[in-house]
Order: sequence, then structure tokens, then C-alpha cells
Amino acid sequence: MATAEADPASHGEVGERNVVLASQAAVRAAMLRAAGLSFAVQPARVDEGAVKDAMRAEDPEGRETARALAALKARRVSAGAPGAFVIGADQLLVCGDEWFDKPVDVADARGQLQRLRGRRHTLVTAVSVVRDGAEIWGDLACPALTMRPFSDAFLERYLERAGDGILACVGGYEAEGLGAQLLAEIEGDWFAVLGLPLLPLLAFLRAHGLVET
Repeated sequence: MATAEADPASHGEVGERNVVLASQAAVRAAMLRAAGLSFAVQPARVDEGAVKDAMRAEDPEGRETARALAALKARRVSAGAPGAFVIGADQLLVCGDEWFDKPVDVADARGQLQRLRGRRHTLVTAVSVVRDGAEIWGDLACPALTMRPFSDAFLERYLERAGDGILACVGGYEAEGLGAQLLAEIEGDWFAVLGLPLLPLLAFLRAHGLVET
């Protein structure tokens, strides 16, 4: 799942490269960097809560909301990056009729994990590429995860060991770390679980000469 902020030292001047990542999530930057991509990082400033509040009633599965947020983030950064391919991304956790946000504190994380315990949920993960203010490509992946029915004692030990890092994660867990112990099954794209549908994005960038063929 998309989590902590990227290293500020990795931020370049907007527009200095052909590709800009409009995200502060370190895991997204790490995925692109590991795939051999050269890019600048410029987090977008967006009122995500307002967008979610406006769209929630008509979009219970969260798919259009995730798409809209990914595109909005990319467009915000594109305004200051002429000619660049700007990548925006967003991820929503949907379980039943509830959308989960990043927990505000450990008590909130405990409550989220108690509600997710023993249940299947979806990580609605969108990516958008914008150039000169216009969205030119997008993709959506919806991996499903099932949490095992762990004990209250295990939950307390998990919260103590995981620390405040889980406050940057919707649902209060990182599937790539200690949070794996909370899970029983993952269905779908692992990269999307981490916060970015990477393979379709690389195919798009390859088609535009931004990744080697």
C-alpha cells in the first residue's frame, strides 16, 4: 500500500526531466526507480477529503473517485511542468459500504483493523498521466485482500511493533512489511497493492519512448 513520504533529496526541479511523479509516497517512487525510470518528484497538494465527500454517494465502489483524484493530482503538478509526462496516483480502501482513510492515531488504526479483521476488502488503485494539463492515459486496478481473524492480543502486539508508520497507511497496515502477518490472502496485482499499477504504466511509458523497449 502507498505509505510514507519520499526522501526530499530525491525531489528535482519540476520540468527538469520528461517524467514527474506527483506523489509523496516513497513506495511509488521506489517502484519506479527500481524499474529503471528517471523522474522528478513533485507532490501534489489536493483536498482529497473534499473530493471524496462530493463523490462518495454516487460512487460506492470508489473507482471513479480514485480515478478523479489521480488525474487531479497530476493536473495540479502539470500546470508547473510544461511538456512533462506527470504521473498521478490514488488508492482507496473499500470494505463493504465503508471507505477507509489513513488513521489519525493508534486508536483509530486499532478501530480500522478491528473492522477489517476476518473480512475481504479492495484496494482501488488508480494511475493517471497528464501532459500540459490534459489527461492522456489512465488505468485502474482493484486487488482484493482478506484479513485473517487474528486475536485481540495479536492486534495489540502488532500495533506496538508497527509504530507510527502505519498512520501513513489506509487500513493501518503495510502489506509489504509487518502487516503481511494480518493477511490471509491477496488476489490481484501486487504492485497495485503497493499503490501503483506498475506494469500498465511501464507499457504506456515504453510506447512513448520514456522507457527502453
